[in-house]
Amino acid sequence: MRILVTNDDGVHAPGIALLEEIAHQFSDDIWVVAPADNQTGAGHSLTLSAPVRLRKHGERRWSVTGTPTDAVTMGLKVVMDGPPDLILSGINAGANLGDDITYSGTVSAAMEGALAGVRSIALSQVMTPEAPRSGDRFEAARAWAARAIAPLLEVPLTPRTLVSVNFPALAPEAVRGIRVARQGFHDYARGTVEERRDPRGFRYFWFGLDAVEHTRGHDSDLEAIEDGFVSVTPLQLELTHAPSLDLLRERYRE
Repeated sequence: MRILVTNDDGVHAPGIALLEEIAHQFSDDIWVVAPADNQTGAGHSLTLSAPVRLRKHGERRWSVTGTPTDAVTMGLKVVMDGPPDLILSGINAGANLGDDITYSGTVSAAMEGALAGVRSIALSQVMTPEAPRSGDRFEAARAWAARAIAPLLEVPLTPRTLVSVNFPALAPEAVRGIRVARQGFHDYARGTVEERRDPRGFRYFWFGLDAVEHTRGHDSDLEAIEDGFVSVTPLQLELTHAPSLDLLRERYRE
């Protein structure tokens, strides 16, 4: 099995190093193509107004001066000498839950793989502000990732779908298991914009994320994580809101 490993935190991030280790549990044919720099929040963006440059870091290991989508595209069309059987994206340093997946470069890299017809899985490790910066902040993912990936290698997935996996911020022995869950949604006015001044007196801004209030569904990924489970969520690229089709057709009918 040939596996392409990518992420949005950058080619030198600890999460992708861990994911590469985990990928080697399933295959020796591993390729790494990832952004050169941190692309958190890049979503499914594609670089169109600047050149994309490719740098080799070692055998089957490359970086791209662009987004996670660029990295997958370059991996599939330029770097690899044949198509992969699987794309693994992550392991992201932070959750990708609920409607936050629309911002996620980690999930978007898997989306690009799904568009190309490749089985694709995004993996994210929930991080809490209280967690110490030292030590293994990916310990739950380290212990549980292979167990989450293995069943997804054989199950038939509908074309243009992908799977998002999130690991709770718990010690491995405290994780209660794996729960398949739907995508949840947040109920909040998102974040703040904080104005500051640089040493020359010019204004600049930081986007901040306030404490998130969310509406927990009975079987959502948000609830699964809060309950101490690894969440596994199948996602589709079809965004059409089917119930609105007939309503809008009626409004536009002449």
